[in-house]
Amino acid sequence: MIEGVSRRTLAGSSGTYNVRATELAVDRGRLKSINATVVFLDDTQHCFKLDKRAKGEALLEAVFQHLELIEKDYFGLQFTENGLTPSVSNTDVIRWLNPKKSIKKQMRGGFFYFCVKFYVSDPSKLQEEYTRYHLYLQLRKDILHGKLLVSPSTACLLASYTVQSELGDYHPEEHKPGYISGMVLIPGQTEQLENQISELHKLHKGQSPADAEFNFLDHGKRLDMYGVDLHKAKDSSDKELDIGVTCNGLVVFQNNIRINTLSWAKIVKISFKRRHFFVQLRREMSENYDTVLGFNMMTYRSSKHLWKSCVEHHSFFRLNQPICPSNNRGFRRLLPGPFLLGSRFSYSGRTEIQTIEESRMSQPRPHRTFLRFKSKYCSKQPVNNNTENKSSKSILKSSAKGSHDNKVKSVDKEPRPAWGPNSSLVSDDEGGFISSAVRPSSSSSGAGLAATGRNYVDDDISSSIYDIPAYDTESSLGCENNVVCIHMNADEEGRFGFNVRGGSDLGLPIVVSRVVPNTAAYRSQPKLCEGDQVLMINGQEVSEMVHDDVVNLIRAARDVEHDGKLVLTVQQKGDDDDDDDDCLKEKEEEPLFQYIPESPPSNMSSDPLVQSILLLGDGLASGSLLTQFEQLYRHKPETSMDSARTTQNIHKNRYRDIAPYDITRYIIKNQDHDYINANYINMEIPGSGIINRYIATQGPLQTTISDFWNMVLESRSTLIVMVTALVEKGRQKCAKYWPPINETLEVNSNITLKLVSEETDTSNIIVYRQIELTETSTNETRSVTQLQYSLWPDHGVPDDSDRLLNLVGAVRKERAGVVEPVVIHCSAGIGRTGVIILLETALCLIEAGQPVYPLEIVRQMRDQRAMMVQTSNQYKFVCSCIHYAFTQGIVKPLPEYSQQ
Repeated sequence: MIEGVSRRTLAGSSGTYNVRATELAVDRGRLKSINATVVFLDDTQHCFKLDKRAKGEALLEAVFQHLELIEKDYFGLQFTENGLTPSVSNTDVIRWLNPKKSIKKQMRGGFFYFCVKFYVSDPSKLQEEYTRYHLYLQLRKDILHGKLLVSPSTACLLASYTVQSELGDYHPEEHKPGYISGMVLIPGQTEQLENQISELHKLHKGQSPADAEFNFLDHGKRLDMYGVDLHKAKDSSDKELDIGVTCNGLVVFQNNIRINTLSWAKIVKISFKRRHFFVQLRREMSENYDTVLGFNMMTYRSSKHLWKSCVEHHSFFRLNQPICPSNNRGFRRLLPGPFLLGSRFSYSGRTEIQTIEESRMSQPRPHRTFLRFKSKYCSKQPVNNNTENKSSKSILKSSAKGSHDNKVKSVDKEPRPAWGPNSSLVSDDEGGFISSAVRPSSSSSGAGLAATGRNYVDDDISSSIYDIPAYDTESSLGCENNVVCIHMNADEEGRFGFNVRGGSDLGLPIVVSRVVPNTAAYRSQPKLCEGDQVLMINGQEVSEMVHDDVVNLIRAARDVEHDGKLVLTVQQKGDDDDDDDDCLKEKEEEPLFQYIPESPPSNMSSDPLVQSILLLGDGLASGSLLTQFEQLYRHKPETSMDSARTTQNIHKNRYRDIAPYDITRYIIKNQDHDYINANYINMEIPGSGIINRYIATQGPLQTTISDFWNMVLESRSTLIVMVTALVEKGRQKCAKYWPPINETLEVNSNITLKLVSEETDTSNIIVYRQIELTETSTNETRSVTQLQYSLWPDHGVPDDSDRLLNLVGAVRKERAGVVEPVVIHCSAGIGRTGVIILLETALCLIEAGQPVYPLEIVRQMRDQRAMMVQTSNQYKFVCSCIHYAFTQGIVKPLPEYSQQ
């Protein structure tokens, strides 16, 4: 102690340094950050250091920057509540990282898993190859881990594209027997399956890694479980169900069989209360009551998790922009759409429309080169199929083993280019095709199950299911031993309790479309099931009957002559081992419908055109349109294409699998050779006397420009419609066959061209070119108009119905009063070309007051040129355009036809 110094003086003249507090502050500084480890789709890991108060969006943004991913809204980060690795067996505890919540509160063991959250309905919507590559990796994981169930034949086909992507073209001297035996490609991999994969690999010659991966995705998107987010539930009778959330709505499975499909268009509201999840359906025109379906979930949290998944999927895929949350709880009750709930949760990201638009409007970055993940190799071990989890773990273990680098180059040598100036390879215009020799038959187990919405098989590995059958144009609904007779009596109101669809006027078999619970049809023995094909009604064959005659025949069974008895001879749908649970039964909670009314409801129009549009809208909502389209033959049976296969002509085809029929091909007259890859297509509009004539052709090659203009000259055509860009994603889709503005091009000794004008319409979508075509021998000059629409994405569809309707409107305006054929082409001359012809034909039918059946129009086109309207997403898009044009009053029946 210092004596004589006051306390005040000491305090005023001295300093202090709190050693302990300073050290604690440093320690607290160290603790302000947290580490989050992210496992990527190629099994690599990266640790991200973040502020401990950071929210989920900070980690997501760090991950996207690490990957340099632009189309990032399809992806997210998963974690499990118990901290274990996500798997098929623990889906109830899998959660998605919430961008608006603290990371620290969501960490379970520190591991997050980068995954696809929203499976794009069509991979062609993705602008970047790098994004499609990540989706490809996700589908591979889904298959290997048992989440995405596939038939063995489809699994082999998908695996063959993986082999093509990683090893390049098949070469006998390099790829000896057993060259894929160490690659982990599919679950339950055997030597027999590997041989099938190898045979399919040989057929993919010329495909680059990107092409093979796109083909993988193009087939993968058609799988029944593609993009289905499954949640376990139970019905009112305590039967176990699975509710799947998809881009199109909700699907309900029982015993791995789809028993109900609820599209977003049919759903009014979804809600949950404790462990109960409810779906309110839109009231149909014939109903005077609301339909609410209820499901019992495992826990309150799983019920809320399902509800959140529905909100996010609906917002992402159906809305133009997300609905902004409000601090006022009452505001939520005013929100339109199916989600009129009081929960504070809302989707916080961008919608698919915003993502696509931003990707399209952003500056295209240079072609990205990246190293592809290579399939892991493992020693051959027997697989025990009886223990799914064990086999999945062995695959995961072998996949993790041998990964000594973060990323491994995918091929040992540069694959041969898939497309080039002199190549004649498989078409990539809106998606390529498998060779007809290996296309799965629509009647085979794999394809048949996919077509009917069932993709679950329980076959022995040595079964013949693994053989890849030839493509069959006929769709089989069953075999002879599935034909049964079903007896039933009408109820007091004269109803049997079932509905049918199809008929010879629609080009479809008569099929039971619905069976009402607790009716005569429902209680019949054997049981009548949805999907059964009706062969005979009271002993009378119905295969050649139109739909109305079939309905009248069923009604007639109620008369005194038949005592109200109905005998149906049906071909049952399903496998030989189907039992009562395999029937696609409706839930007891659903209301009863009068499926065969004595008279149509007063609010239902009897106009065939209106009825066809209503049928079209229902098919779009239920997805049945795509099922019917997939079953339609691509190539008219027994129609030859010999001219295209000759030695002197084969090099004139842009793609080796796109060739014209001999019977309808355009024949060049005034030339040494007569071949060009083009067909006449004539579409008659009944009741109007109009026949729209087209010449559908491929985009000219540099070596076939002369042939193209000879065809235009001889056909006297004055209008060319071009539905492609010259180059798309670095690949030439069409040679430039016209000269620069105000310049002259001498095509050959008899044809000279001059581009007089070139301008764009007010919407900057359609380019109009006026070309003077001069025939040198006669010195005759005529004007040819070319319309070019180049905003149609490769492998996809336009992003706006109005744009396509404007294009077709411009085509119709230019061809008014012209009888000569319109020359129309894209790249291959089948996909985008077919869409334009289909849409124009449908609009003409509407103006003529005729019913519109798009599938029948496609059939007429494919009878004249193979593969017209190439992909299912194109067909779905053009059908939606037709429905939109009619319901919005864009096109109406003309007065002269309305009065007839």
